[in-house]
Amino acid sequence: MTILDAVILGVVEGITEYLPVSSTGHLILTATLLGLGRSDSPVEEGGLQSVNDAIKSFEIVIQGGAILAVAGLYWSRFSEMIRAIVVSIGRVVLRRPAAPDARTSRSLRLFRNLCISFLPAAIVGVSAGSWIKRNLFYPGPVCAALLIGGVVLIVTGRWQRRRHAESLSSHEGEDDFPELSMRQALTIGCAQILALWPGTSRSMVTILGGVFSGLSPRKAAEYSFLLGLPTLGGATVYELLRAWRGAHGAAGEDAARGWAGIQALVDGNGGWLPVLVGVVVAMFSAALAIKWLVRWLQHHSLEIFGWWRIAVAIGFIAALAMGWIGG
Repeated sequence: MTILDAVILGVVEGITEYLPVSSTGHLILTATLLGLGRSDSPVEEGGLQSVNDAIKSFEIVIQGGAILAVAGLYWSRFSEMIRAIVVSIGRVVLRRPAAPDARTSRSLRLFRNLCISFLPAAIVGVSAGSWIKRNLFYPGPVCAALLIGGVVLIVTGRWQRRRHAESLSSHEGEDDFPELSMRQALTIGCAQILALWPGTSRSMVTILGGVFSGLSPRKAAEYSFLLGLPTLGGATVYELLRAWRGAHGAAGEDAARGWAGIQALVDGNGGWLPVLVGVVVAMFSAALAIKWLVRWLQHHSLEIFGWWRIAVAIGFIAALAMGWIGG
Protein backbone atom coordinates (compact mmCIF):
# COMPACT_ATOMS: atom_id res chain seq x y z
CA MET A 1 0.00 0.00 0.00
CA THR A 2 1.67 3.21 -1.18
CA ILE A 3 0.73 6.75 -0.14
CA LEU A 4 -0.82 7.29 -3.58
CA ASP A 5 -2.92 4.13 -3.11
CA ALA A 6 -4.00 5.46 0.29
CA VAL A 7 -5.01 8.82 -1.19
CA ILE A 8 -7.03 7.21 -3.99
CA LEU A 9 -8.78 4.72 -1.72
CA GLY A 10 -9.39 7.45 0.87
CA VAL A 11 -11.12 9.60 -1.74
CA VAL A 12 -13.23 6.66 -2.96
CA GLU A 13 -14.18 5.60 0.58
CA GLY A 14 -15.00 9.13 1.70
CA ILE A 15 -17.17 9.95 -1.31
CA THR A 16 -19.02 6.65 -1.66
CA GLU A 17 -19.59 5.88 2.04
CA TYR A 18 -22.45 8.34 2.35
CA LEU A 19 -23.72 8.43 -1.23
CA PRO A 20 -26.26 5.70 -2.14
CA VAL A 21 -23.88 3.99 -4.57
CA SER A 22 -22.15 1.20 -2.56
CA SER A 23 -18.67 1.86 -1.21
CA THR A 24 -17.94 -1.88 -1.40
CA GLY A 25 -18.36 -2.08 -5.17
CA HIS A 26 -16.33 1.07 -5.74
CA LEU A 27 -13.51 0.01 -3.43
CA ILE A 28 -13.26 -3.42 -5.05
CA LEU A 29 -13.06 -1.96 -8.55
CA THR A 30 -10.59 0.72 -7.45
CA ALA A 31 -8.37 -1.76 -5.60
CA THR A 32 -8.43 -4.02 -8.66
CA LEU A 33 -7.35 -1.19 -10.97
CA LEU A 34 -4.55 -0.35 -8.52
CA GLY A 35 -3.40 -3.98 -8.56
CA LEU A 36 -4.11 -4.59 -4.86
CA GLY A 37 -4.80 -8.23 -4.04
CA ARG A 38 -4.00 -9.22 -7.60
CA SER A 39 -1.63 -11.98 -8.67
CA ASP A 40 -0.75 -13.57 -11.98
CA SER A 41 -3.63 -15.97 -11.39
CA PRO A 42 -6.37 -14.07 -9.59
CA VAL A 43 -8.86 -16.92 -9.75
CA GLU A 44 -6.47 -19.32 -8.05
CA GLU A 45 -5.78 -16.74 -5.37
CA GLY A 46 -9.46 -16.49 -4.54
CA GLY A 47 -10.60 -13.91 -7.08
CA LEU A 48 -12.95 -11.37 -5.64
CA GLN A 49 -12.31 -12.56 -2.10
CA SER A 50 -8.55 -11.98 -2.45
CA VAL A 51 -9.20 -8.41 -3.60
CA ASN A 52 -11.59 -7.93 -0.70
CA ASP A 53 -9.03 -9.23 1.78
CA ALA A 54 -6.47 -6.78 0.39
CA ILE A 55 -8.70 -3.76 1.02
CA LYS A 56 -10.78 -4.90 3.99
CA SER A 57 -8.34 -4.01 6.74
CA PHE A 58 -7.57 -0.67 5.11
CA GLU A 59 -11.27 0.08 4.75
CA ILE A 60 -11.72 -0.65 8.45
CA VAL A 61 -9.13 1.96 9.33
CA ILE A 62 -10.10 4.73 6.89
CA GLN A 63 -13.74 4.45 7.90
CA GLY A 64 -12.55 6.46 10.87
CA GLY A 65 -12.17 9.43 8.53
CA ALA A 66 -15.77 9.13 7.35
CA ILE A 67 -16.91 8.91 10.98
CA LEU A 68 -14.97 12.04 11.91
CA ALA A 69 -16.57 13.90 9.00
CA VAL A 70 -20.08 13.23 10.33
CA ALA A 71 -19.04 13.97 13.90
CA GLY A 72 -17.61 17.33 12.82
CA LEU A 73 -20.45 18.41 10.51
CA TYR A 74 -23.19 17.40 12.95
CA TRP A 75 -21.40 18.09 16.19
CA SER A 76 -24.19 20.34 17.44
CA ARG A 77 -26.64 17.43 17.16
CA PHE A 78 -24.32 15.05 18.98
CA SER A 79 -23.36 17.57 21.66
CA GLU A 80 -27.06 18.22 22.36
CA MET A 81 -27.67 14.47 22.70
CA ILE A 82 -24.71 14.12 25.08
CA ARG A 83 -25.97 17.05 27.11
CA ALA A 84 -29.49 15.61 27.25
CA ILE A 85 -28.20 12.21 28.39
CA VAL A 86 -26.01 13.75 31.11
CA VAL A 87 -28.87 15.96 32.32
CA SER A 88 -31.25 12.98 32.42
CA ILE A 89 -28.79 10.79 34.32
CA GLY A 90 -28.17 13.65 36.74
CA ARG A 91 -31.89 13.98 37.42
CA VAL A 92 -32.16 10.26 38.12
CA VAL A 93 -29.12 10.25 40.43
CA LEU A 94 -30.28 13.37 42.26
CA ARG A 95 -33.86 12.14 42.30
CA ARG A 96 -35.26 15.18 40.57
CA PRO A 97 -38.05 13.82 38.38
CA ALA A 98 -38.90 17.20 36.84
CA ALA A 99 -39.97 16.97 33.21
CA PRO A 100 -37.13 17.78 30.77
CA ASP A 101 -37.36 20.94 28.67
CA ALA A 102 -38.35 20.75 25.00
CA ARG A 103 -34.75 20.85 23.76
CA THR A 104 -33.69 17.98 26.02
CA SER A 105 -36.77 15.94 25.05
CA ARG A 106 -36.01 16.35 21.33
CA SER A 107 -32.41 15.26 21.80
CA LEU A 108 -33.42 12.24 23.89
CA ARG A 109 -35.93 11.16 21.24
CA LEU A 110 -33.27 11.45 18.55
CA PHE A 111 -30.86 9.37 20.67
CA ARG A 112 -33.58 6.78 21.27
CA ASN A 113 -34.37 6.58 17.55
CA LEU A 114 -30.72 6.20 16.55
CA CYS A 115 -30.29 3.38 19.08
CA ILE A 116 -33.37 1.60 17.73
CA SER A 117 -32.22 2.04 14.12
CA PHE A 118 -28.72 0.81 14.95
CA LEU A 119 -29.61 -2.43 16.74
CA PRO A 120 -31.11 -4.63 13.95
CA ALA A 121 -28.10 -4.51 11.62
CA ALA A 122 -25.69 -4.76 14.56
CA ILE A 123 -27.35 -7.95 15.83
CA VAL A 124 -27.60 -9.57 12.40
CA GLY A 125 -24.10 -8.43 11.40
CA VAL A 126 -22.45 -9.98 14.45
CA SER A 127 -24.44 -13.21 14.29
CA ALA A 128 -24.36 -13.75 10.52
CA GLY A 129 -21.20 -11.92 9.44
CA SER A 130 -19.22 -15.08 8.71
CA TRP A 131 -22.08 -16.61 6.71
CA ILE A 132 -22.44 -13.42 4.65
CA LYS A 133 -18.74 -13.40 3.84
CA ARG A 134 -18.77 -17.07 2.80
CA ASN A 135 -21.94 -16.97 0.71
CA LEU A 136 -22.48 -13.45 -0.63
CA PHE A 137 -19.05 -12.00 -1.35
CA TYR A 138 -18.93 -13.23 -4.94
CA PRO A 139 -19.37 -11.44 -8.28
CA GLY A 140 -22.97 -12.59 -8.79
CA PRO A 141 -24.41 -11.27 -5.52
CA VAL A 142 -22.43 -8.01 -5.67
CA CYS A 143 -23.43 -7.26 -9.27
CA ALA A 144 -27.04 -8.21 -8.53
CA ALA A 145 -27.13 -5.84 -5.56
CA LEU A 146 -25.69 -3.00 -7.62
CA LEU A 147 -28.15 -3.54 -10.47
CA ILE A 148 -31.23 -4.06 -8.31
CA GLY A 149 -30.35 -1.04 -6.20
CA GLY A 150 -29.91 1.02 -9.36
CA VAL A 151 -33.35 0.08 -10.64
CA VAL A 152 -34.91 0.80 -7.24
CA LEU A 153 -33.34 4.27 -7.12
CA ILE A 154 -34.48 5.07 -10.66
CA VAL A 155 -38.06 4.04 -9.87
CA THR A 156 -38.18 5.80 -6.51
CA GLY A 157 -36.42 8.82 -7.97
CA ARG A 158 -39.16 9.28 -10.55
CA TRP A 159 -41.81 8.83 -7.85
CA GLN A 160 -39.95 11.38 -5.74
CA ARG A 161 -39.94 13.92 -8.57
CA ARG A 162 -43.71 13.65 -8.89
CA ARG A 163 -44.20 14.55 -5.24
CA HIS A 164 -41.12 16.81 -5.00
CA ALA A 165 -42.89 20.09 -4.31
CA GLU A 166 -45.08 18.48 -1.65
CA SER A 167 -42.14 16.83 0.09
CA LEU A 168 -40.23 20.10 0.30
CA SER A 169 -43.18 21.96 1.78
CA SER A 170 -44.20 19.21 4.20
CA HIS A 171 -41.04 17.69 5.63
CA GLU A 172 -38.34 20.29 5.90
CA GLY A 173 -38.86 21.17 9.56
CA GLU A 174 -35.81 21.52 11.79
CA ASP A 175 -37.04 18.81 14.15
CA ASP A 176 -37.94 16.05 11.71
CA PHE A 177 -35.69 13.50 13.42
CA PRO A 178 -37.18 13.57 16.93
CA GLU A 179 -40.68 13.34 15.48
CA LEU A 180 -39.93 9.86 14.16
CA SER A 181 -41.78 7.21 16.11
CA MET A 182 -40.03 4.14 17.49
CA ARG A 183 -41.76 2.07 14.83
CA GLN A 184 -40.43 4.33 12.05
CA ALA A 185 -36.93 4.21 13.54
CA LEU A 186 -37.16 0.42 13.63
CA THR A 187 -38.25 0.41 9.97
CA ILE A 188 -35.10 2.32 9.03
CA GLY A 189 -33.03 -0.05 11.18
CA CYS A 190 -34.51 -3.13 9.53
CA ALA A 191 -33.83 -1.59 6.13
CA GLN A 192 -30.19 -1.20 7.16
CA ILE A 193 -29.94 -4.99 7.48
CA LEU A 194 -30.15 -5.16 3.67
CA ALA A 195 -26.84 -3.28 3.49
CA LEU A 196 -25.07 -6.35 4.88
CA TRP A 197 -25.46 -7.77 1.36
CA PRO A 198 -22.26 -6.59 -0.42
CA GLY A 199 -22.99 -3.99 -3.09
CA THR A 200 -26.30 -2.82 -1.62
CA SER A 201 -25.20 0.45 0.07
CA ARG A 202 -26.03 1.33 3.65
CA SER A 203 -26.79 4.91 2.66
CA MET A 204 -29.23 3.84 -0.04
CA VAL A 205 -31.37 1.61 2.15
CA THR A 206 -31.41 3.98 5.13
CA ILE A 207 -32.27 7.00 2.97
CA LEU A 208 -35.08 5.07 1.30
CA GLY A 209 -36.20 3.77 4.70
CA GLY A 210 -36.33 7.34 5.96
CA VAL A 211 -38.24 8.58 2.91
CA PHE A 212 -40.85 5.85 3.24
CA SER A 213 -41.06 6.63 6.97
CA GLY A 214 -42.10 10.18 6.19
CA LEU A 215 -38.84 12.15 6.07
CA SER A 216 -37.94 14.35 3.13
CA PRO A 217 -35.03 13.02 1.04
CA ARG A 218 -32.71 15.65 2.51
CA LYS A 219 -33.69 14.85 6.09
CA ALA A 220 -33.56 11.11 5.36
CA ALA A 221 -30.01 11.57 4.12
CA GLU A 222 -29.04 13.52 7.23
CA TYR A 223 -30.57 10.86 9.47
CA SER A 224 -28.59 8.27 7.48
CA PHE A 225 -25.39 10.26 8.15
CA LEU A 226 -26.11 10.37 11.89
CA LEU A 227 -26.93 6.66 11.93
CA GLY A 228 -23.65 6.00 10.15
CA LEU A 229 -21.64 7.14 13.15
CA PRO A 230 -22.69 4.33 15.54
CA THR A 231 -22.96 1.82 12.68
CA LEU A 232 -19.57 2.46 11.10
CA GLY A 233 -18.02 3.19 14.47
CA GLY A 234 -19.30 -0.09 15.88
CA ALA A 235 -18.02 -2.03 12.86
CA THR A 236 -14.61 -0.38 13.13
CA VAL A 237 -14.30 -1.06 16.85
CA TYR A 238 -15.43 -4.66 16.32
CA GLU A 239 -12.75 -5.27 13.67
CA LEU A 240 -10.06 -3.54 15.73
CA LEU A 241 -10.95 -5.78 18.67
CA ARG A 242 -10.57 -8.79 16.41
CA ALA A 243 -7.12 -7.53 15.41
CA TRP A 244 -6.30 -6.97 19.10
CA ARG A 245 -7.25 -10.56 19.92
CA GLY A 246 -5.25 -11.93 17.02
CA ALA A 247 -5.98 -13.03 13.49
CA HIS A 248 -7.08 -16.49 14.63
CA GLY A 249 -9.28 -15.46 17.53
CA ALA A 250 -6.66 -16.00 20.23
CA ALA A 251 -7.43 -14.74 23.68
CA GLY A 252 -4.83 -11.98 23.47
CA GLU A 253 -5.32 -10.94 27.08
CA ASP A 254 -1.99 -9.19 27.53
CA ALA A 255 -1.60 -5.69 26.15
CA ALA A 256 1.65 -6.47 24.33
CA ARG A 257 -0.03 -9.15 22.23
CA GLY A 258 -3.00 -6.88 21.59
CA TRP A 259 -0.83 -4.02 20.36
CA ALA A 260 1.05 -6.49 18.18
CA GLY A 261 -2.25 -7.35 16.50
CA ILE A 262 -2.99 -3.67 15.85
CA GLN A 263 0.54 -3.12 14.56
CA ALA A 264 0.15 -6.09 12.22
CA LEU A 265 -3.02 -4.49 10.86
CA VAL A 266 -1.17 -1.23 10.25
CA ASP A 267 1.91 -2.92 8.79
CA GLY A 268 -0.29 -4.85 6.39
CA ASN A 269 -1.37 -1.50 4.95
CA GLY A 270 2.11 -0.04 4.43
CA GLY A 271 2.68 1.44 7.87
CA TRP A 272 1.31 4.37 9.82
CA LEU A 273 1.87 7.07 7.18
CA PRO A 274 -0.42 5.59 4.47
CA VAL A 275 -3.02 4.81 7.14
CA LEU A 276 -3.04 8.37 8.49
CA VAL A 277 -3.09 9.81 4.97
CA GLY A 278 -6.05 7.59 4.10
CA VAL A 279 -7.97 8.65 7.22
CA VAL A 280 -7.42 12.37 6.60
CA VAL A 281 -8.30 12.14 2.89
CA ALA A 282 -11.41 10.08 3.67
CA MET A 283 -12.51 12.63 6.28
CA PHE A 284 -12.30 15.63 3.93
CA SER A 285 -13.78 13.82 0.92
CA ALA A 286 -16.63 12.48 3.07
CA ALA A 287 -17.37 15.98 4.36
CA LEU A 288 -17.54 17.31 0.80
CA ALA A 289 -19.76 14.41 -0.29
CA ILE A 290 -22.15 14.96 2.63
CA LYS A 291 -22.50 18.69 1.96
CA TRP A 292 -23.00 18.09 -1.75
CA LEU A 293 -25.64 15.40 -1.24
CA VAL A 294 -27.66 17.56 1.16
CA ARG A 295 -27.69 20.41 -1.37
CA TRP A 296 -28.48 18.06 -4.26
CA LEU A 297 -31.47 16.49 -2.55
CA GLN A 298 -33.02 19.89 -1.90
CA HIS A 299 -33.83 20.18 -5.60
CA HIS A 300 -33.17 16.80 -7.24
CA SER A 301 -34.16 13.16 -6.89
CA LEU A 302 -32.13 10.02 -6.20
CA GLU A 303 -32.49 8.82 -9.79
CA ILE A 304 -28.99 9.85 -10.90
CA PHE A 305 -27.46 7.50 -8.33
CA GLY A 306 -29.45 4.61 -9.79
CA TRP A 307 -27.94 5.18 -13.21
CA TRP A 308 -24.49 5.47 -11.64
CA ARG A 309 -24.94 2.15 -9.80
CA ILE A 310 -25.88 0.44 -13.06
CA ALA A 311 -22.75 1.90 -14.68
CA VAL A 312 -20.62 0.57 -11.79
CA ALA A 313 -22.24 -2.86 -12.15
CA ILE A 314 -21.35 -2.86 -15.85
CA GLY A 315 -17.79 -1.89 -14.90
CA PHE A 316 -17.75 -4.74 -12.38
CA ILE A 317 -18.90 -7.22 -15.03
CA ALA A 318 -16.32 -5.86 -17.48
CA ALA A 319 -13.59 -6.36 -14.85
CA LEU A 320 -14.71 -9.97 -14.49
CA ALA A 321 -14.75 -10.51 -18.26
CA MET A 322 -11.25 -9.03 -18.58
CA GLY A 323 -9.98 -11.31 -15.86
CA TRP A 324 -9.09 -8.48 -13.47
CA ILE A 325 -11.30 -10.09 -10.82
CA GLY A 326 -11.65 -13.83 -10.59
CA GLY A 327 -14.86 -15.66 -9.81
